[in-house]
Order: sequence, then structure tokens, then C-alpha cells
Amino acid sequence: MIGGKKGSGTLNGFLDRGARFEGTLSFEDTFRIDGVLKGKVVTKNELIIGDGAAIDAEIHVGRLSVSGNVRGVIYARERVEVHAGARLHAEIHTPSLLVEDGAVIQGPVETGPQVGRAPGAPSDPSIPAIPSPSPGKKE
Repeated sequence: MIGGKKGSGTLNGFLDRGARFEGTLSFEDTFRIDGVLKGKVVTKNELIIGDGAAIDAEIHVGRLSVSGNVRGVIYARERVEVHAGARLHAEIHTPSLLVEDGAVIQGPVETGPQVGRAPGAPSDPSIPAIPSPSPGKKE
């Protein structure tokens, strides 16, 4: 589990090795993937990608833990953990990123306190909008 919070969420779904899913996956609590997923993942909670997983998706989650292979775009509202042996060929947007030795990330990474949601209008009113710089203001 992310951040050592064992028992913080109930595992309510599992895609095992040898299983394949194409489409949009949405769930509550925690979901673990050790198989193949192509499409989109949407949850306010936790997704665990096991070491045997192969994911090609747009991912919108609260928390993400990766030990397998991911290709696509990741928006995590809270945190992304990339464990040793994981391979991400992805664009990552998250306020907090932990990368263990032996993990590979290829692609742009955006971190910071207001990062982690998809661009456009916020889908969750509790997520503050990222302020746009005022014209003529230098930062």
C-alpha cells in the first residue's frame, strides 16, 4: 500500500496475470492490476499496478503505486510511487512523486502542491484551480 498505510483502503477489485481489459475502468477504494489494461482508469482512490502488469492508459487517480509497465498519461491527486523494476513511458502530473532506485521514467514529470488534476474545469470542487499568470506579470 502507498506510504505504508496498510489497511487504508479495501481492495475491491483485481485484474490478475493473464487477464486483459479494454475500456474505462472506474472503482471505489483500491484496485490492483497484474494483467493487461488498455483504455482509461478513473478513481478518487488508489490504483496498484503490480510487477506483471502492462498498462496503456490515461489514468486519473487519488494515489498510484507502480511496480509494472505503464504507457500513457497519469494524473494523481495525492501521490505516485514508482517502485524498483517499474518502467513508465508516461507523462506524470502529481503533487508528490517517490521513485525508488532501479525504476525507469521516460516522459515529462510535473510535480508541486497544485498539480495532479487534468486540465480544464475541475471535476472535483475540492481541488483548487491552478491560477493563470496575469498578463504583463513577470515571474
